[in-house]
Amino acid sequence: MMAAWQEHIAENSKMDRIRLDKWLWAARFYKTRSLAVQEIGKGRVFVNDQAAKPSREVAAGDHITIRKEDPALQVRVVAVSGVRGPAPVARLLYEETPDSIAARERAAEMRRLAPEPALGIETGRPTKRDRRLIDQMRGKS
Repeated sequence: MMAAWQEHIAENSKMDRIRLDKWLWAARFYKTRSLAVQEIGKGRVFVNDQAAKPSREVAAGDHITIRKEDPALQVRVVAVSGVRGPAPVARLLYEETPDSIAARERAAEMRRLAPEPALGIETGRPTKRDRRLIDQMRGKS
């Protein structure tokens, strides 16, 4: 099954260029093309370090920066396809840069080492007994 998809993408990758929004959708960075268009319009996607429009054409070798998460993803286009396939096949369309991988690993390590937010809460909501004691101290018996 996977080989069939790879052949299908290889046939479709004979294209030299493809629209940025369609490539982002095919590479599974966004669930729909309209979401890709919205994110590109918000200025969260750059091609070769320049702000891009959805109709911008990308080709193999282009560098794309996607500010979707805390450390921005930086990928190099390896293949061009307008067909959305399974995730393992979609990963063949791009290659993440070593800098991007290192930044993601650093961010994951920082999240892992960060203190648990719930530990900062010493006491939760007062219990019924606590409320009665508070009311008694305030003189609201």
